[in-house]
Amino acid sequence: MAGIAEVLDLSVEEALAFFADGEARTPAADKVLARLSDVGLGYVKLGQPLTTLSGGERQRLKLAAQMAEKGEVYVLDEPTVGLHLADVQNLLGLLDRLVDTGKSVIVIEHHQAVMAHADWIIDLGPGAGHGGGRVVFEGTPAEIVSSRATLTGEHLAAYVDS
Repeated sequence: MAGIAEVLDLSVEEALAFFADGEARTPAADKVLARLSDVGLGYVKLGQPLTTLSGGERQRLKLAAQMAEKGEVYVLDEPTVGLHLADVQNLLGLLDRLVDTGKSVIVIEHHQAVMAHADWIIDLGPGAGHGGGRVVFEGTPAEIVSSRATLTGEHLAAYVDS
């Protein structure tokens, strides 16, 4: 049997295996840990202080917690910050599952894979900071790529074409 310090040193993925069966089998822990893994936090240690998590990691932690509730609309601000490309794909799969269950998902994001995967893009600009704040494009990813009318469209076109 593992002591509490050893359990707190487990990553989410290791804890999933630990609590899945045997003497430590805990179905409630399995549900929570599975949600953490689904949002791409499988590498985080159970005892890791919140202050060591990036903004994107904290958002995904909040998303995992909210997935247990009956929310209808999810708003995420740069949830891919600090994620490996494979984890971005996992996050996109999770967001697809939320949409497939009738949820609305709004993502504020600069990651081109997320933009290319979106159903709809609202591009603000024409520049950053004081140079922005106006809607400069609204439409599908294919439309922004084909128009290349904005800086986002140009960058997304380069991403899609590569």
